Amino acid sequence: MKPRSCRLLAGFLLFTSLSGSAAFGEETLVYAGYGGTYQDAVRKAVLEPLAKEMGITIREETISSLADVKVQVEAGSPSMDISEQNVNDCLTGSQQNLWMPLDYSVIKTDGIDPSVVKKDWIAGLTNWSTVMAYNTKKFGDNPPKSWADFFDVKKFPGTRAMWNNPYHNIEIALLADGVTADKLYPLDLDRAFKKLAELKPHITVWYTSGGQATQLLTDGEIELMPFWNGRVSKVIEDGAPVGMTFNQGILAFDCTVVPRGAKNPALAMRVLNRLLAPDLQAAIPKFIPYGPVNSNAFANNLISPELAARLPSSPENLKLQVLVDDAWWGDLKNAEKVQELWTKLVQE
Repeated sequence: MKPRSCRLLAGFLLFTSLSGSAAFGEETLVYAGYGGTYQDAVRKAVLEPLAKEMGITIREETISSLADVKVQVEAGSPSMDISEQNVNDCLTGSQQNLWMPLDYSVIKTDGIDPSVVKKDWIAGLTNWSTVMAYNTKKFGDNPPKSWADFFDVKKFPGTRAMWNNPYHNIEIALLADGVTADKLYPLDLDRAFKKLAELKPHITVWYTSGGQATQLLTDGEIELMPFWNGRVSKVIEDGAPVGMTFNQGILAFDCTVVPRGAKNPALAMRVLNRLLAPDLQAAIPKFIPYGPVNSNAFANNLISPELAARLPSSPENLKLQVLVDDAWWGDLKNAEKVQELWTKLVQE
Protein backbone atom coordinates (compact mmCIF):
# COMPACT_ATOMS: atom_id res chain seq x y z
CA MET A 1 0.00 0.00 0.00
CA LYS A 2 1.18 3.51 -0.79
CA PRO A 3 1.91 6.09 0.33
CA ARG A 4 3.30 4.53 3.37
CA SER A 5 2.99 7.86 5.19
CA CYS A 6 -0.71 7.02 5.71
CA ARG A 7 -0.75 3.23 5.93
CA LEU A 8 -2.97 2.39 8.86
CA LEU A 9 -3.25 -1.37 8.93
CA ALA A 10 -5.25 -3.62 11.17
CA GLY A 11 -3.98 -6.78 12.73
CA PHE A 12 -1.44 -5.41 15.20
CA LEU A 13 0.79 -8.13 16.57
CA LEU A 14 0.51 -10.42 13.56
CA PHE A 15 3.62 -12.55 13.75
CA THR A 16 5.42 -14.69 11.21
CA SER A 17 8.65 -16.60 11.79
CA LEU A 18 11.14 -16.41 8.95
CA SER A 19 13.32 -19.27 10.00
CA GLY A 20 10.95 -21.73 11.58
CA SER A 21 11.26 -22.61 15.24
CA ALA A 22 14.18 -20.86 16.82
CA ALA A 23 17.03 -23.14 17.72
CA PHE A 24 18.09 -23.16 21.33
CA GLY A 25 20.08 -20.01 22.03
CA GLU A 26 19.43 -18.54 18.59
CA GLU A 27 18.96 -14.77 18.55
CA THR A 28 15.52 -13.46 17.61
CA LEU A 29 14.63 -10.09 16.14
CA VAL A 30 11.15 -8.66 15.63
CA TYR A 31 10.70 -6.49 12.53
CA ALA A 32 7.55 -4.33 12.42
CA GLY A 33 6.41 -3.38 8.93
CA TYR A 34 3.39 -2.17 7.01
CA GLY A 35 1.98 -5.52 5.90
CA GLY A 36 0.44 -6.19 2.51
CA THR A 37 2.35 -6.58 -0.73
CA TYR A 38 5.13 -4.30 0.48
CA GLN A 39 5.96 -6.49 3.46
CA ASP A 40 5.67 -9.59 1.29
CA ALA A 41 8.35 -8.11 -0.94
CA VAL A 42 10.58 -7.16 1.99
CA ARG A 43 10.25 -10.66 3.42
CA LYS A 44 11.25 -12.40 0.20
CA ALA A 45 13.94 -9.92 -0.81
CA VAL A 46 15.76 -9.33 2.46
CA LEU A 47 14.31 -10.73 5.67
CA GLU A 48 14.41 -14.40 4.73
CA PRO A 49 17.92 -14.25 3.18
CA LEU A 50 19.20 -12.18 6.10
CA ALA A 51 17.87 -14.61 8.70
CA LYS A 52 19.81 -17.40 6.99
CA GLU A 53 22.92 -15.29 6.53
CA MET A 54 23.09 -14.20 10.16
CA GLY A 55 21.79 -17.43 11.66
CA ILE A 56 18.97 -15.68 13.48
CA THR A 57 15.19 -15.83 13.66
CA ILE A 58 13.32 -12.81 12.31
CA ARG A 59 9.69 -12.51 13.29
CA GLU A 60 7.36 -10.08 11.58
CA GLU A 61 4.81 -7.81 13.11
CA THR A 62 2.28 -5.61 11.35
CA ILE A 63 2.00 -2.15 12.87
CA SER A 64 -1.15 -0.06 12.77
CA SER A 65 -0.07 3.42 13.88
CA LEU A 66 2.45 5.44 15.83
CA ALA A 67 -0.02 5.52 18.71
CA ASP A 68 0.24 1.74 19.10
CA VAL A 69 4.02 1.90 19.17
CA LYS A 70 3.91 4.73 21.70
CA VAL A 71 1.70 2.73 24.05
CA GLN A 72 4.18 -0.14 24.03
CA VAL A 73 7.24 2.07 24.51
CA GLU A 74 5.69 4.01 27.37
CA ALA A 75 4.70 0.72 29.00
CA GLY A 76 8.38 -0.20 28.92
CA SER A 77 8.05 -3.32 26.79
CA PRO A 78 7.88 -2.77 23.04
CA SER A 79 7.35 -6.02 21.14
CA MET A 80 9.41 -4.88 18.15
CA ASP A 81 13.16 -4.38 17.75
CA ILE A 82 13.04 -2.54 14.40
CA SER A 83 10.11 -0.61 13.01
CA GLU A 84 9.50 1.18 9.73
CA GLN A 85 7.49 4.38 10.07
CA ASN A 86 6.57 7.33 7.93
CA VAL A 87 8.92 10.27 8.41
CA ASN A 88 6.31 12.44 10.11
CA ASP A 89 5.91 9.75 12.77
CA CYS A 90 9.67 9.46 13.15
CA LEU A 91 9.84 13.20 13.77
CA THR A 92 6.98 13.06 16.25
CA GLY A 93 8.38 9.98 17.96
CA SER A 94 11.77 11.63 18.27
CA GLN A 95 10.19 14.63 19.98
CA GLN A 96 8.42 12.23 22.35
CA ASN A 97 11.62 10.28 23.10
CA LEU A 98 10.23 7.03 21.67
CA TRP A 99 13.37 5.94 19.79
CA MET A 100 16.80 4.73 20.84
CA PRO A 101 19.90 6.53 19.54
CA LEU A 102 21.28 4.59 16.57
CA ASP A 103 24.80 3.20 16.73
CA TYR A 104 26.57 4.61 13.70
CA SER A 105 29.73 2.74 14.56
CA VAL A 106 27.74 -0.30 13.41
CA ILE A 107 25.31 1.20 10.87
CA LYS A 108 27.15 2.38 7.77
CA THR A 109 25.56 5.33 5.99
CA ASP A 110 27.64 5.59 2.81
CA GLY A 111 25.27 6.27 -0.10
CA ILE A 112 22.35 7.40 2.09
CA ASP A 113 21.10 10.99 1.86
CA PRO A 114 22.39 12.83 4.99
CA SER A 115 18.99 14.50 5.37
CA VAL A 116 17.51 11.16 6.43
CA VAL A 117 20.33 10.14 8.78
CA LYS A 118 19.39 11.36 12.25
CA LYS A 119 20.49 10.62 15.80
CA ASP A 120 17.57 8.27 16.49
CA TRP A 121 16.14 7.42 13.06
CA ILE A 122 17.34 6.73 9.56
CA ALA A 123 15.82 6.26 6.11
CA GLY A 124 13.42 3.38 5.65
CA LEU A 125 14.18 0.47 3.37
CA THR A 126 12.79 2.13 0.24
CA ASN A 127 11.59 5.42 -1.15
CA TRP A 128 8.59 6.12 -3.34
CA SER A 129 7.16 8.86 -5.48
CA THR A 130 3.83 10.42 -6.36
CA VAL A 131 3.87 10.51 -10.15
CA MET A 132 1.45 11.46 -12.88
CA ALA A 133 -0.41 8.46 -14.30
CA TYR A 134 -2.41 8.72 -17.50
CA ASN A 135 -4.45 6.64 -19.91
CA THR A 136 -2.38 5.92 -23.02
CA LYS A 137 -5.44 5.33 -25.20
CA LYS A 138 -6.79 8.73 -24.28
CA PHE A 139 -3.59 10.74 -24.68
CA GLY A 140 -1.71 8.69 -27.26
CA ASP A 141 1.60 10.16 -28.35
CA ASN A 142 1.02 13.48 -26.58
CA PRO A 143 0.65 12.64 -22.89
CA PRO A 144 0.76 15.27 -20.13
CA LYS A 145 4.31 15.84 -18.94
CA SER A 146 4.01 18.21 -15.96
CA TRP A 147 1.65 19.18 -13.18
CA ALA A 148 0.79 22.29 -15.19
CA ASP A 149 -0.51 19.89 -17.85
CA PHE A 150 -2.53 18.04 -15.22
CA PHE A 151 -4.24 21.30 -14.28
CA ASP A 152 -4.77 22.29 -17.94
CA VAL A 153 -8.21 20.83 -18.56
CA LYS A 154 -8.54 22.46 -21.98
CA LYS A 155 -5.32 21.12 -23.47
CA PHE A 156 -5.71 17.75 -21.72
CA PRO A 157 -9.42 17.06 -21.26
CA GLY A 158 -10.31 13.86 -19.45
CA THR A 159 -11.53 12.41 -16.17
CA ARG A 160 -9.32 13.25 -13.22
CA ALA A 161 -8.85 11.99 -9.68
CA MET A 162 -6.76 13.06 -6.70
CA TRP A 163 -5.94 11.48 -3.38
CA ASN A 164 -8.15 12.86 -0.62
CA ASN A 165 -5.18 14.02 1.42
CA PRO A 166 -3.12 17.21 1.25
CA TYR A 167 0.23 15.37 1.47
CA HIS A 168 2.06 15.87 -1.87
CA ASN A 169 -1.00 17.53 -3.40
CA ILE A 170 0.03 20.93 -2.04
CA GLU A 171 3.42 20.60 -3.74
CA ILE A 172 1.68 19.48 -6.95
CA ALA A 173 -0.56 22.54 -6.97
CA LEU A 174 2.33 24.93 -6.42
CA LEU A 175 4.45 23.31 -9.13
CA ALA A 176 1.47 23.56 -11.47
CA ASP A 177 1.22 27.26 -10.62
CA GLY A 178 4.82 27.86 -11.65
CA VAL A 179 6.69 27.65 -8.35
CA THR A 180 10.14 26.17 -8.92
CA ALA A 181 11.31 23.18 -6.92
CA ASP A 182 13.93 25.17 -5.02
CA LYS A 183 11.28 27.69 -3.90
CA LEU A 184 8.59 25.25 -2.77
CA TYR A 185 9.25 25.42 0.97
CA PRO A 186 7.86 26.80 3.12
CA LEU A 187 4.66 25.90 1.29
CA ASP A 188 2.49 28.87 0.27
CA LEU A 189 -0.88 27.50 1.35
CA ASP A 190 -2.94 30.43 0.09
CA ARG A 191 -1.48 30.07 -3.38
CA ALA A 192 -1.79 26.29 -3.36
CA PHE A 193 -5.44 26.21 -2.32
CA LYS A 194 -6.36 28.91 -4.80
CA LYS A 195 -4.90 26.70 -7.54
CA LEU A 196 -6.62 23.59 -6.19
CA ALA A 197 -9.95 25.40 -6.09
CA GLU A 198 -9.63 26.04 -9.84
CA LEU A 199 -9.25 22.33 -10.52
CA LYS A 200 -11.81 21.04 -8.02
CA PRO A 201 -14.82 21.15 -10.45
CA HIS A 202 -12.88 18.83 -12.77
CA ILE A 203 -12.05 16.19 -10.14
CA THR A 204 -14.32 13.19 -10.68
CA VAL A 205 -13.12 11.18 -7.67
CA TRP A 206 -11.25 12.00 -4.48
CA TYR A 207 -9.82 8.54 -3.88
CA THR A 208 -9.17 7.34 -0.36
CA SER A 209 -7.09 4.20 -0.84
CA GLY A 210 -4.53 2.66 -3.14
CA GLY A 211 -6.91 -0.14 -3.99
CA GLN A 212 -9.63 2.26 -5.10
CA ALA A 213 -7.22 4.31 -7.21
CA THR A 214 -5.77 1.17 -8.80
CA GLN A 215 -9.25 0.06 -9.86
CA LEU A 216 -10.06 3.49 -11.27
CA LEU A 217 -6.95 3.37 -13.45
CA THR A 218 -7.37 -0.25 -14.45
CA ASP A 219 -10.99 0.19 -15.50
CA GLY A 220 -10.24 3.38 -17.42
CA GLU A 221 -12.77 5.31 -15.35
CA ILE A 222 -10.05 7.84 -14.53
CA GLU A 223 -7.72 8.99 -17.30
CA LEU A 224 -5.34 11.28 -15.40
CA MET A 225 -4.26 11.29 -11.77
CA PRO A 226 -1.38 11.70 -9.32
CA PHE A 227 -0.66 8.25 -7.89
CA TRP A 228 2.09 6.24 -6.22
CA ASN A 229 4.71 4.88 -8.58
CA GLY A 230 4.67 1.31 -7.27
CA ARG A 231 0.93 1.00 -7.76
CA VAL A 232 1.11 2.53 -11.22
CA SER A 233 3.87 0.13 -12.21
CA LYS A 234 1.71 -2.79 -11.12
CA VAL A 235 -1.23 -1.54 -13.20
CA ILE A 236 1.06 -1.26 -16.23
CA GLU A 237 2.49 -4.74 -15.63
CA ASP A 238 -1.03 -6.12 -15.52
CA GLY A 239 -1.65 -4.83 -19.04
CA ALA A 240 -3.82 -1.75 -18.50
CA PRO A 241 -3.34 1.08 -21.04
CA VAL A 242 -1.56 3.30 -18.55
CA GLY A 243 1.65 5.30 -18.60
CA MET A 244 3.44 7.49 -16.07
CA THR A 245 6.16 10.10 -15.88
CA PHE A 246 8.68 10.75 -13.12
CA ASN A 247 8.95 14.38 -14.23
CA GLN A 248 8.11 16.56 -11.18
CA GLY A 249 7.40 13.45 -9.13
CA ILE A 250 7.21 14.09 -5.41
CA LEU A 251 9.83 11.83 -3.85
CA ALA A 252 9.39 10.68 -0.26
CA PHE A 253 11.31 8.56 2.22
CA ASP A 254 10.02 6.46 5.04
CA CYS A 255 12.20 5.87 8.09
CA THR A 256 13.44 3.13 10.38
CA VAL A 257 13.75 3.20 14.16
CA VAL A 258 14.68 1.05 17.13
CA PRO A 259 11.99 1.71 19.77
CA ARG A 260 13.24 2.74 23.18
CA GLY A 261 13.27 -0.31 25.42
CA ALA A 262 13.67 -2.78 22.53
CA LYS A 263 14.70 -6.22 23.79
CA ASN A 264 17.54 -6.75 21.30
CA PRO A 265 19.06 -3.35 20.48
CA ALA A 266 22.55 -4.63 19.62
CA LEU A 267 21.12 -7.16 17.16
CA ALA A 268 18.80 -4.49 15.77
CA MET A 269 21.78 -2.27 14.92
CA ARG A 270 23.52 -5.11 13.08
CA VAL A 271 20.39 -6.07 11.17
CA LEU A 272 19.64 -2.46 10.27
CA ASN A 273 23.16 -2.09 8.94
CA ARG A 274 22.61 -5.04 6.59
CA LEU A 275 19.12 -3.91 5.54
CA LEU A 276 20.58 -0.62 4.34
CA ALA A 277 23.60 -2.19 2.61
CA PRO A 278 23.75 -1.95 -1.21
CA ASP A 279 23.29 -5.66 -1.96
CA LEU A 280 20.08 -6.04 0.05
CA GLN A 281 18.85 -2.63 -1.04
CA ALA A 282 19.21 -3.77 -4.65
CA ALA A 283 17.17 -6.91 -3.94
CA ILE A 284 13.92 -5.20 -2.88
CA PRO A 285 13.06 -3.55 -6.24
CA LYS A 286 13.12 -6.96 -7.90
CA PHE A 287 9.98 -7.75 -5.91
CA ILE A 288 8.30 -4.32 -5.77
CA PRO A 289 9.25 -1.20 -7.79
CA TYR A 290 10.19 1.15 -4.98
CA GLY A 291 13.62 2.71 -4.95
CA PRO A 292 16.61 1.85 -2.76
CA VAL A 293 17.57 4.56 -0.30
CA ASN A 294 21.24 3.64 -0.66
CA SER A 295 22.46 5.10 -3.95
CA ASN A 296 25.29 2.57 -4.02
CA ALA A 297 22.67 -0.07 -4.85
CA PHE A 298 22.78 1.28 -8.42
CA ALA A 299 26.52 0.61 -8.74
CA ASN A 300 28.26 -2.50 -10.07
CA ASN A 301 25.20 -3.74 -11.99
CA LEU A 302 23.37 -4.68 -8.80
CA ILE A 303 20.24 -3.29 -10.48
CA SER A 304 19.72 -3.72 -14.20
CA PRO A 305 19.26 -0.59 -16.35
CA GLU A 306 15.78 -1.82 -17.30
CA LEU A 307 14.69 -2.05 -13.67
CA ALA A 308 16.44 1.19 -12.70
CA ALA A 309 14.35 3.05 -15.29
CA ARG A 310 11.24 2.15 -13.28
CA LEU A 311 12.57 3.24 -9.89
CA PRO A 312 12.12 6.71 -8.37
CA SER A 313 15.61 6.90 -6.88
CA SER A 314 17.59 5.90 -9.97
CA PRO A 315 20.09 8.61 -10.93
CA GLU A 316 18.14 9.54 -14.07
CA ASN A 317 14.73 9.71 -12.36
CA LEU A 318 16.04 11.31 -9.19
CA LYS A 319 17.10 14.49 -10.98
CA LEU A 320 13.59 14.94 -12.40
CA GLN A 321 11.87 14.99 -9.04
CA VAL A 322 11.26 17.06 -5.93
CA LEU A 323 12.20 15.75 -2.49
CA VAL A 324 9.38 16.34 -0.03
CA ASP A 325 10.32 18.38 3.04
CA ASP A 326 8.98 16.21 5.84
CA ALA A 327 10.27 18.61 8.46
CA TRP A 328 7.68 21.10 7.17
CA TRP A 329 4.94 18.47 7.23
CA GLY A 330 6.09 17.24 10.62
CA ASP A 331 5.51 20.65 12.20
CA LEU A 332 2.21 20.24 14.04
CA LYS A 333 1.12 23.82 13.34
CA ASN A 334 1.59 23.32 9.60
CA ALA A 335 -0.12 19.93 9.63
CA GLU A 336 -3.18 21.21 11.47
CA LYS A 337 -3.58 24.26 9.26
CA VAL A 338 -3.21 22.39 5.98
CA GLN A 339 -5.64 19.67 7.06
CA GLU A 340 -8.25 22.25 8.03
CA LEU A 341 -7.93 23.95 4.64
CA TRP A 342 -8.01 20.63 2.80
CA THR A 343 -11.18 19.47 4.53
CA LYS A 344 -12.85 22.75 3.66
CA LEU A 345 -11.75 22.46 0.01
CA VAL A 346 -13.07 18.93 -0.48
CA GLN A 347 -16.31 19.26 1.45
CA GLU A 348 -17.54 22.62 0.18
